[in-house]
Amino acid sequence: MTEITQICTTVLSRIKPNEAEKSRLKALAESIIARINALGEAEGLNIKGELVGSSARGTWISGEHDLDIFIMFQPDVERKELEEKGLYIAKKIARDSQSFEERYAEHPYIHAIFDGFEVDLVPAFKVESASEIKSAVDRTPFHNIYVASIIRGLEDEVLVLKQFLKGIGVYGSELKTQGFSGYLVELLIINYGSFVKILEAACEWKSGITIDIEKHGTLVHKDAMVVVDPTDPARNVAAALSLDNMCIFIDRACEFLKNPDEAYFSMKILEPLDDSNFIKILKGRRTSLLAIEFTAPDVVEDVLFPQLYKVRESIHEMFERYDFHVYNKSVWAQKAAVILFELESSKLPHVKRHAGPQVWSKEHALAFKSKYIGSDTFSNVFIRDGRFMVEIPRKYDGAKKLVESEILNCALGKHLALSIKKEFHVLEDEEILNIKDNEFRKFLRIFFEK
Repeated sequence: MTEITQICTTVLSRIKPNEAEKSRLKALAESIIARINALGEAEGLNIKGELVGSSARGTWISGEHDLDIFIMFQPDVERKELEEKGLYIAKKIARDSQSFEERYAEHPYIHAIFDGFEVDLVPAFKVESASEIKSAVDRTPFHNIYVASIIRGLEDEVLVLKQFLKGIGVYGSELKTQGFSGYLVELLIINYGSFVKILEAACEWKSGITIDIEKHGTLVHKDAMVVVDPTDPARNVAAALSLDNMCIFIDRACEFLKNPDEAYFSMKILEPLDDSNFIKILKGRRTSLLAIEFTAPDVVEDVLFPQLYKVRESIHEMFERYDFHVYNKSVWAQKAAVILFELESSKLPHVKRHAGPQVWSKEHALAFKSKYIGSDTFSNVFIRDGRFMVEIPRKYDGAKKLVESEILNCALGKHLALSIKKEFHVLEDEEILNIKDNEFRKFLRIFFEK
């Protein structure tokens, strides 16, 4: 037995669900599906419950008590009826849970806790083929059918690859994570045949790597990795995977093959960054930190994080327009949301050299000179490198004041705009230590240590 084989066997022994765990999951799924079907009959609705995702395909990791149960409506049902009736049925089912809440992705669904299992009750259309989907979730049952027909005998390879990706921090297709989805992992195993063969192949990957198992792709994608969906020739299963996370996997795969170590399969336990270490890091880096803090809107992460990224980029562009150079940036959210920037400096000279037109651009040159002659400037209009110049007072010489004054003019996104307009705080350097949340302090550690 090779060292890698021994490590994989050890890892598998702790992540593979035992028979008792499988039985609990199966019993709960069957119970909920039976209740959906019975309730549909009682309400005169042509619906059926269906278990989808890794729990249906036997590729779930022990301790991950997540169930995705779809409430399948006929395709001729109107979208509004699916949303209203689907939510009605889901809420009735969830009344027997310990707790539940309504969430919203493309349309509303219910997230509930049953006996320690997290269950998503999702209305969907039962279409004949993936090409006929009426909502994004409609294709998931086709993933079930495809994977179940091929994956038998390879489930352990899927589990080991999933745990490796978790250990190196790149598992999860959520827009917050931008990593490898469970379905993508299954397709990679189907394509390459084993965990080790995927690692070997990854050492040769480059940006734009394309995998088309069914050889039926119809579109050109510009993503870091392209894995054509076997059930939908126009879809890239790896679209959510970021270039950086793909490269992290490539790097760790090559490292593991050279020096196998079980540590790759365990997530690093992060300690919150305490006040003294934060101050020490800040003094050592000699940069400036600026945090915009506000209440996170009550939406699912796949809605929240794209808006956070959008605001982050908009503020970044604003900083650069006003000559504040961004060195690093990130976002964090739980009950509060924080957009964090590291700037080369949060303070600029009050004087700014303003470049005008070239001297031979007569009309523009005249307008420029007329505008600044006799105005509140630090210098007369002068010529440098063939252009008119003038030194003027800077509108904002502090980054904090800039954000406080101009953030509402940035592209905020629908939900963030409401939260930020209601209240926000701009914290600079050591003021950021007013945020005591341990998860935020772990985020701060990652922000600095990468």
